[in-house]
Amino acid sequence: MGELVKRHPSQNFADDEQLQYLTFLLGGETFAIGILNIKEIIEYGNVTAVPMMPDFVRGVINLRGAVVPVIDLAMRFSRPPSPVTRRTCIVLIEVEAEGEQYNIGVTVDAVNEVLEIPGTEIEPPPTFGAKIRSDFIGGMGKIDGKFVIILDADKVLSVDEMASLTSIDNPASIVSD
Repeated sequence: MGELVKRHPSQNFADDEQLQYLTFLLGGETFAIGILNIKEIIEYGNVTAVPMMPDFVRGVINLRGAVVPVIDLAMRFSRPPSPVTRRTCIVLIEVEAEGEQYNIGVTVDAVNEVLEIPGTEIEPPPTFGAKIRSDFIGGMGKIDGKFVIILDADKVLSVDEMASLTSIDNPASIVSD
């Protein structure tokens, strides 16, 4: 049976899967998230706004009967909101919190492709100089001489952290960083 992605003999199957990333554009920059976190990609639309949420929460969508929150990833990174264009997508990502799985949608400007980035081409996150919090960064992948920011989905979309930002008991926590 043919392989879609060539495997290096020293890598086992699980390690190889972790090296595949969905790349997407956000504010003119290329980001990546591990393909194992991606559930599906859908066209942007029918987002219902929810009152009293942080600015980065666009609202919720009905996905086959399930209510799924939608996060504006640009605003999560303290950037201006992403404009909705015909290429805007919602990427459904599965994250884990306290042993439970949650689906969260994130808006991105455009989805690029799935790439394999060898472990030898991934550098540790920078300690300074990035435009987003370094704890959100899983690594810096090198592709064609350029860096791609590999996001740590569980930290970027931390259910606990986002819940703390919506706390009504602490109005100061509603303000995003």
